[in-house]
Amino acid sequence: MSVTKTAPAPHRAPKALTAYRPYWAKRFGTAPFLPMSRAEMDSLGWDSCDIIIVTGDAYVDHPSFGMAVIGRVLEAQGFRVGIIAQPDWQSAEPFKALGKPNLFYGVAAGNMDSMINRYTADRKIRSDDAYTPGGEGGKRPDRASLVYAQRCKEAYPDVPLIMGGIEASLRRIAHYDYWQDKVRRSILADAKADLLLYGNAERAIVEVAHRLAAREPIEQITDVRGTAFMRRSNDPSAEGWFELDSTEVDQPGRIDQHINPYLTTGQQAAAMGESCALEESGAFDPVKGQDKAVALGAEVKPIHFAKPLAATPLRGKMSLPPRERTVIRLPAYEQVKSDPVLYAHANRVLHLETNPGNARALVQAHAHRDVWINPPPIPLTMAEMDYVFDLPYARSPHPSYADKQGSHDGATKIPAWEMIRFSVNIMRGCFGGCTFCSITEHEGRIIQSRSEDSVIHEIEEIRDKVKGFTGVISDLGGPTANMYRLGCKSPEIEAACRKPSCVYPDICSNLHTDHTPLIHMYRRARALRGVKKILIGSGLRYDLAVRSPEYIRELVTHHVGGYLKIAPEHTEQGPLSKMMKPGIGTYDRFKALFEKFSEEAGKKQYLIPYFIAAHPGTSDEDMMNLALWLKRNGFRADQVQTFYPSPMATATAMYHSGLNTLKGISRIEGKGEKVDIVRGERRRRLHKAFLRYHDPNNWPLLRDALKDMGRADLIGNGKHHLVPSYQPVTDGAYQSARRKNSTTSGVKTSPVTKGRVLTQHTGLPPREHGGKPAARKTAGSGFAPRKKGR
Repeated sequence: MSVTKTAPAPHRAPKALTAYRPYWAKRFGTAPFLPMSRAEMDSLGWDSCDIIIVTGDAYVDHPSFGMAVIGRVLEAQGFRVGIIAQPDWQSAEPFKALGKPNLFYGVAAGNMDSMINRYTADRKIRSDDAYTPGGEGGKRPDRASLVYAQRCKEAYPDVPLIMGGIEASLRRIAHYDYWQDKVRRSILADAKADLLLYGNAERAIVEVAHRLAAREPIEQITDVRGTAFMRRSNDPSAEGWFELDSTEVDQPGRIDQHINPYLTTGQQAAAMGESCALEESGAFDPVKGQDKAVALGAEVKPIHFAKPLAATPLRGKMSLPPRERTVIRLPAYEQVKSDPVLYAHANRVLHLETNPGNARALVQAHAHRDVWINPPPIPLTMAEMDYVFDLPYARSPHPSYADKQGSHDGATKIPAWEMIRFSVNIMRGCFGGCTFCSITEHEGRIIQSRSEDSVIHEIEEIRDKVKGFTGVISDLGGPTANMYRLGCKSPEIEAACRKPSCVYPDICSNLHTDHTPLIHMYRRARALRGVKKILIGSGLRYDLAVRSPEYIRELVTHHVGGYLKIAPEHTEQGPLSKMMKPGIGTYDRFKALFEKFSEEAGKKQYLIPYFIAAHPGTSDEDMMNLALWLKRNGFRADQVQTFYPSPMATATAMYHSGLNTLKGISRIEGKGEKVDIVRGERRRRLHKAFLRYHDPNNWPLLRDALKDMGRADLIGNGKHHLVPSYQPVTDGAYQSARRKNSTTSGVKTSPVTKGRVLTQHTGLPPREHGGKPAARKTAGSGFAPRKKGR
């Protein structure tokens, strides 16, 4: 441990967003839209921008778009903020369009990770982009944050560069990259950014902006929560911190490494994120490969590897220093890139340090520099959430995207804006902890809710100001539909909790699950003048809903538009335990209540369950059993989701390491739990085919698989069979969910099925009209695509 009398203060206590003295440029007032051109700056009377935000999305001035939220928050603090949206990244010139920013560039890939936005789960390039006018693809580069950062540095090398958004958040440490199938360095190391803001960044960006405006060098801004930065190993500015080795937090087991005979002892130590004390002292000659003292006949002494911050491993009962002065050293990038066990270990430790109430700082060596990650940001209060959402958003795309008639509804329509145009975000965060989802890693597991008055005010704003409003609010929700104002009963317990989920394996006894505030909001919202209907489009957490039958009654009676989407994700316990999702029995209980209250309301309504194929821990037999469950319950899954390993997710660590990272990691045979990983195109196609058992294009593959599994009894033409023995003529075509997620129209694939057949496509059975089945709506009929987080 190394502590000095001049040690810097730990992370500062959170300051309210409204407690800052506005910057002098507040006198310019509020812009109708944040400017995207010099002409707009001139019309506002600006000679320059204080801050320029570069984003991979088209600029939509709406609180569901990150660039608008950060831009309006900074504007409210008095700063002049410009937007460079989807710039041509082939040169630095487009990044100079608004001139040189006075304070800093802010860079983000957009609302989605640019790689997930551009590639399917099968690593195929998508033809469209929901965040671009006209849905046009190819308007942002791969790893957009990294490319934009490099161009900003090229444009104005002396301007501080701050990265943010979900892409940067999920790449703040060494991370597995699914598209290259390797572990990449922290994006900070590649982008040469001065600072990275992770999670919802309003609190951090406001503090950093004011400190930069006060002429504080960005190199000295190292104490802001929710930030990450690079510093040299053994940097004097790190003095005053107690360094704890990550193996004291989570023991991965014995680490056996092959020694490279071509590396010196110092180079071997560097690869482990350490240094060789002998070589640094000059007592070892790396050229001759021997200890100089030994050459002179002195006594042989063991080599000592000294940690950069002189941390001493702790064993037994010892009094630890305050958590706010403790930093945990993760295995170095050079270690985790070639050791999946250590990668899994680092991922486990990172997820242990996500609660703002008790998280410690993390540090990870990248060669001779460290990536330093401060604890997560303190969640916004309800008053601060209201402040952020009540800012003067235009609730429309920037006028530069409009067609000749000044409309955004034609060829220039931005699909993502269309989806949220008449929706309202009521909360942030998710305490579900689903291993395949990145919401918790980005937004945190503490729910941040708006006040009822703020939500009602936004609905009235939509009613009175948004063009095309017909009286229907498409969604009142967020990452989930029904976590509004839910949380731990005790602030003390919440601050000390280290669990990754509040609802797995069962709902925590300390969790407050009362849905009354949400019910009251629904009732007040639908009573507003001019509001005909309020639908719930966000995914529902049904294991919470069954704790509040009155909420289900309210939802089913007034807020379901024919179908309700929920996400059991699977039916089998093996994959469900790796997802941290409840068993299918909970779905059955919710289904019974849903049908009961639908019948009482005199409505025919249907549940649309979503499932994931090829998730870690899923066997071929698991998918077969899921397919049988789908057929038994009359579901035809058209919108199929294959597991997508996003950076930093727990399931991604499973995918890369082959180990269950929810349990202890060990190299000792029998101690750790190995996970069945679905790799290879053929097996991933098979798991997807089981979900779409009804598609004739999949039948040949399924027949072969069922024979190999010894389940040929499921092949035949009876009701109990999974696939028929006959094969109709098909063209083999299939289009992804981003287009029309079904076999090409016009191709007859099988005889018309009579009776009630539900689909994930619409959730509604075919209706009889004059003896002919009515045409079903397709994915292109205006139904919103599935949200990424459940």
